[in-house]
Amino acid sequence: MKKTIALLTGGTTGEWVVSVKSAATIAQNLDPQKYEVYKIMLSENGWFYEPADSVKIEVDKNDFSLTLNGRKIKFDGVFIAIHGSPGEDGKLQGYFDMIGLPYTTCNALTSAITMNKGYTKAIVNGIRHLHVAKSVQIFKDGDYSLDDIKKQLKLPYFVKPNNGGSSIGMSKVKHADDLEEALVKAFKEDNQILIEEFVEGREFSVGVFRAKGKITVLPATEVIPANEFFDFEAKYTPGATEEITPGRMTEEEQSRVEEVVASVYERLNCRGVVRIDYFLEHQTGNFYFIEINTIPGQTATSFIPQQVAAMGMQLKDFYTQIIEETV
Repeated sequence: MKKTIALLTGGTTGEWVVSVKSAATIAQNLDPQKYEVYKIMLSENGWFYEPADSVKIEVDKNDFSLTLNGRKIKFDGVFIAIHGSPGEDGKLQGYFDMIGLPYTTCNALTSAITMNKGYTKAIVNGIRHLHVAKSVQIFKDGDYSLDDIKKQLKLPYFVKPNNGGSSIGMSKVKHADDLEEALVKAFKEDNQILIEEFVEGREFSVGVFRAKGKITVLPATEVIPANEFFDFEAKYTPGATEEITPGRMTEEEQSRVEEVVASVYERLNCRGVVRIDYFLEHQTGNFYFIEINTIPGQTATSFIPQQVAAMGMQLKDFYTQIIEETV
């Protein structure tokens, strides 16, 4: 018997464009022998299934079902491919938990916590071999002082929205006088901001997933952006970044990284596939945690498909393992 899967895409943030591309990759690679797939678009205007041959059909939110040609379709599970809110921040996960429908991502609590970079760093701090950059977290209407921030942190700084994905609103500040402008830019995206000391190192991104009860770490991608750092443009413009998969690490570094990221996956109680970004500091080789993405991109230029290929696995088999483990 085929399982009936809802592939949920779209969203209510600027990242919906990426979500649509991710869902296209996933749809092309879900095993048609095992799954009957309905792609459902979520937007501010509602939740709709859009069959190629008829008008769009609204989802019944009481039980997340569709009525198609007089037949009620209920789902065995949901493959969530929405980056940003409400797919990545725990809102949809809480809804699916309440109606008893399994899904492919981390649970509501983990999803909500990991959307907040500052809270996540506080939880993973203390894992063996893991380091976190010194940082200050501020709130839009909070009582903070630019002078105090400048005293606490060494230049350059990274200024980033605390709850955003895809590096929108992020700045690298080299001169203390530019801090205020960077805060204005970041506050357009979020009411919480993280200001971090810059770590001089090589940047990597690595996928981690649990399948058949075992945590697997994919081959890491080394990220060498043409821009000064890995911003939204570098992430989603083909050719804007040099990406090496597997990344250049010694055996010792690779072994240590795999141990650290598997520990992060467990500490944060993750499910499905996540992506963890980190630096290896130039002078020390220390592992510095940057962030975790609980619904990583699956577009043609995204890291996870690259890493799955580098592992010698077909995307079809990979997605089957994710669904079988979570749904």
